[in-house]
Amino acid sequence: MNKPAFRLAAIAFALTSAVTAVQAHNAWLLPSTTVLSKGDTITVDAAVSNDLFVANHAPLRIEGLQIVAPDGSLVKHENEAKLKHRTVFDVPVAQPGTYRIAVLNNGLFASWKDKAGQTKRARGTPESIAKDIPADATDVTITQSAGRIETFVTVGKPSALKPIGQGLELVSTGNPTDLVKGEKSTFTLRIDGQPAKDLEVTVTAGNTQYRDKLSEVKLKTDDKGQFSVTWPTAGMYWLDASTRDNKTSVPQAKERRLSYAATLEVAP
Repeated sequence: MNKPAFRLAAIAFALTSAVTAVQAHNAWLLPSTTVLSKGDTITVDAAVSNDLFVANHAPLRIEGLQIVAPDGSLVKHENEAKLKHRTVFDVPVAQPGTYRIAVLNNGLFASWKDKAGQTKRARGTPESIAKDIPADATDVTITQSAGRIETFVTVGKPSALKPIGQGLELVSTGNPTDLVKGEKSTFTLRIDGQPAKDLEVTVTAGNTQYRDKLSEVKLKTDDKGQFSVTWPTAGMYWLDASTRDNKTSVPQAKERRLSYAATLEVAP
């Protein structure tokens, strides 16, 4: 099961150091519910897996976890536990409106050849990468990566999501927690606040372990960065997209890899 660059980037950022990035997997957040009538606490599973929303490979690292409340304030998660195949944490959702729960993965990848001609690799911050690469290294390549893995939860009436303006992000003309089987939803993908034009988007329904085929829906954004999905069935869906450009914020990096993934729930 091959996925484009997002899965490879997600692995490189998200897995423990024992997991290699050559395998292709899904990185996701799965909330216990996406819609509540009143304030409560939800539980989120975070994993990198062979099958969508089945924790059967490795826990997702959540050092970059960011939970934004409807009023724009940051919420701290509770009761974090790292298990063998998944990370679990609780999120108190007291305010009415829509919460954005995301794991941000930002950093640098570097590869080079040492004096013996062997290829070496490292990932980290500009400071750590500078220390990792020896002075006599050759064929040095540094790439900047910016990834967002997220999901959404609404308490009571949905509220508009505030644009982030950085990296690859999803903007909904409606609300990402107000999706219904048989209805069409329109979204916009933006890069640094500008429309992400002609970008391939993949939408995959969960429970892939019970299907012979992934049954992915592949779409492309238009000149406004928009694309539409008509939901065939109810359930949890995984939406992902990736691209690359040369708009790095780190002088050493010549290329920037952008990735995005979201877990969305579709009601019957």
